[in-house]
Amino acid sequence: MSSPLACYRRDGHATRNPGVIQVASAMWMPMRKAFLAFERRTTGLALYFACAMLVTAACLGLYQILSRFVFHQPAEWSEVLIRFTLIWMVFMGAPTAFRQGAMVCVDLAHRKAGPVGKRLLDTLAAAVSLVLVAVMLWFGVEYAWRGRFQTISGLESFSMTWAYVAIPVGALFCAIAIVGCLLDPRRHELETAQ
Repeated sequence: MSSPLACYRRDGHATRNPGVIQVASAMWMPMRKAFLAFERRTTGLALYFACAMLVTAACLGLYQILSRFVFHQPAEWSEVLIRFTLIWMVFMGAPTAFRQGAMVCVDLAHRKAGPVGKRLLDTLAAAVSLVLVAVMLWFGVEYAWRGRFQTISGLESFSMTWAYVAIPVGALFCAIAIVGCLLDPRRHELETAQ
C-alpha cells in the first residue's frame, strides 16, 4: 500500500514521497493565489472609489466657485461635501500606496540587506502597519459611533458618521493590501528612487 503523500506519475506508479514542506507549499499556493486575486479586486475598487471622490471634489469646487463669484449666491453645503469627499479619497487611496510598498519604506536598509534581511524588513513593516491599521479601525468605529448624533453645519440632514466611517472602511481595505504586499512584495517606490 502506498503512502497518501506519494506523488504519482502519469502512468499511475508511485514515485518518492514529498516532504512535509512540499505538501504544505502545494496546499498553500492556491490559497495564496485566491487571496491575491481578492486583494487585487478590493484594492482596485478602493482606488476607483478614491478617484471618483477626487473628481467629485473637483466638480464641487468648481460649482462653489461659480456659485460664489458668477451667480453671487454661495452654496455653504458644497464646502462641507468637498471636505467629506477628500476624507474618503485619502482613506480609500491609502490601500494602493500600501500595496505598492510606498507607505512604510525603509529603503536604505532594504537596499543593503540580503534576501533574508529584506524579507525580515518586509515582515516587520507589515506587522507595524497592521498594528497601525488595527488602531485606526478601533478608533474609527468608536468615532463613527459617537458621531451618529452630531450634525454638520451647512448639511444638517447628514450625520458626522459619514465622514468618520471612512476611517474603519479605509483601514479594512488597507489591511487586505498590507497582507497582499507581504505575500507578493512590490517595490515600485524603491525601483524609481534615486
